[in-house]
Amino acid sequence: MNNYREACRRIREKFNTKYLTAQERAEARREEVRRKIPEIAVIDKKLSSVGSEIMFVSFSYKDDRTRAQKIEEIRKENEQLQEARRCLLVAAGYPCDYTDVKYDCNICEDSGYVDSKMCRCMKSELIMAGYEASGISHLLGKQTFENFSLDYYEGRAKEIMSNNLAYLDIYSKNFSTSSVQDSDGIAMFGGTGLGKTHLSSAVARRVIEKGYYVVYVSAVTLFEEYGKKTFSASRNGDTSPDADRYNDCDLLIIDDLGTELKNQFTVSVLYNLLNTRMNLGKQTIISTNLSTDEFRTKYDDRIFSRIFGEFTIMPFIGEDIRMKKRRI
Repeated sequence: MNNYREACRRIREKFNTKYLTAQERAEARREEVRRKIPEIAVIDKKLSSVGSEIMFVSFSYKDDRTRAQKIEEIRKENEQLQEARRCLLVAAGYPCDYTDVKYDCNICEDSGYVDSKMCRCMKSELIMAGYEASGISHLLGKQTFENFSLDYYEGRAKEIMSNNLAYLDIYSKNFSTSSVQDSDGIAMFGGTGLGKTHLSSAVARRVIEKGYYVVYVSAVTLFEEYGKKTFSASRNGDTSPDADRYNDCDLLIIDDLGTELKNQFTVSVLYNLLNTRMNLGKQTIISTNLSTDEFRTKYDDRIFSRIFGEFTIMPFIGEDIRMKKRRI
């Protein structure tokens, strides 16, 4: 099992026990004060019988007015007992809420769910696990759709980049593993410093926040890990779990495709990876500094056909933004 799935499993297990742990700690504090303050033990015994008293009254009195009056008497007595209990705690040097259950999250009471919806406390932990597993946690807080500026583009480049921004914004908002996408992925073509990494990171962040497993990896690292997997398997029969995540993840983002050393192995790995993910109905985003002609030359016809036949092709044009920023 990969690190992300394992982290999610641990988080869910933690929430399965957090509620019980909070209850157990509160009960331990109650036992403590009952030993030190005998009067509280007596009050607690009376308070524990309130539910059965109300049930007895509900079944014993047919007249609505009499039943309501008896229940109100029980309610008032309960409030008096609670106040007496708080006074005893304070007099003994304890906070008045010392024996209350202390939850980390009062919204879901540490269960992780409110009704059938995941609570924000559990969701935030899963999102953080997704950030760490993505491989670009250092970028996700900096590169968002909100801070992507079109001011560095002019003319035709600005029009194309505006379309790219709008497409990726909608793509990330609508990302799902349960519905058919318009294509098997996105291929970003363009020179350095044109916003490919920024917008890829923005997509990754939003998809992670929707609860999906995203892996962002450079082409060089990807092929290195597949090389280790192949070498390990040939030596001792083991395989590298790190490489398995590229098939397992919901969205795979491969950055700087074309910077790796091209050989028969890398071409085979890329084709098999793309083919497997397509067959599984999983989305892949590729970014490359190569032109379409350079891409066709570097990779064989099978890969070129897969990318240009099945992916949404997204051109990135304009002047290197990093160079522009230096001149400003």
